[in-house]
Amino acid sequence: METKQEILERRREIDGEILEMLMETKSNFELQDVKDAIYNEEKQDDFMDMVAVFDRGGDASELSNVLELVTDTWNYFPHKALGGISPAEQTLARQ
Repeated sequence: METKQEILERRREIDGEILEMLMETKSNFELQDVKDAIYNEEKQDDFMDMVAVFDRGGDASELSNVLELVTDTWNYFPHKALGGISPAEQTLARQ
């Protein structure tokens, strides 16, 4: 189980990965757009909307990398629906 500090460190790493992916895909989105979309998620399709931000229609390996990044982002960044904490922090709080 991760500590709060480890969760915050992982979040910083993910920030860099998101920025790199946004540059690679020449996206019009910014890091804060991604964070805001996750924070304000309301429906099941919101996760797939995040995948669409990064998906350039590449091969299976590229899609796998996109899914991994979106999953990590989803799990480590705060959600309004969770009271402003991430799923990782929610899991930690249950320990």
